[in-house]
Amino acid sequence: MHTTEEVIAQTKKWITDVVIGCNFCPFAAREIKRNSINYIVDESEDIAICLHTFITECRRMDNDPAAETSFIVYTNAFENFDDYLDLVSLAEALLEREGYEGIYQVASFHPQYCFEDTRENDAANYTNRSIYPMLHILREESIEAALEHYADPESIPKRNVQFARQKGVVYMKMLRDACL
Repeated sequence: MHTTEEVIAQTKKWITDVVIGCNFCPFAAREIKRNSINYIVDESEDIAICLHTFITECRRMDNDPAAETSFIVYTNAFENFDDYLDLVSLAEALLEREGYEGIYQVASFHPQYCFEDTRENDAANYTNRSIYPMLHILREESIEAALEHYADPESIPKRNVQFARQKGVVYMKMLRDACL
């Protein structure tokens, strides 16, 4: 069992080495440098508690305009990818129910992430394969502002898939696993 500090350090390493290192998100490096990312480690196994942590973080971000983004890392729950997808669906529904649609959005990362209509062993899945199940909360207005200054943002996912496939499953898995 890892301490909260270790989990956060591992998550930061994953963001730095994989997300930024592979340029999967061209906006992440700025937020790391600005230290504007909040990290929460939720050790609960109860989905209701995990969702409470999620919505509480949205409310905290409401009161802290400098908080651009937040990662909630679930260390003891959602090992199964289908269970995790249930969490993502419930979190998105909760955003809508609580009036946060258009204010925040959720990006999803999981150790077994598998895109729909993609084989499990496709290297492309590593664009979203993290070291722990996590929900990433982002401010929509910040995303929109960043995209205004980025030529052809629609190409980002395709470029990420091409990069991961070019590097291959062994490389991508090794890079991710080295963060633990």
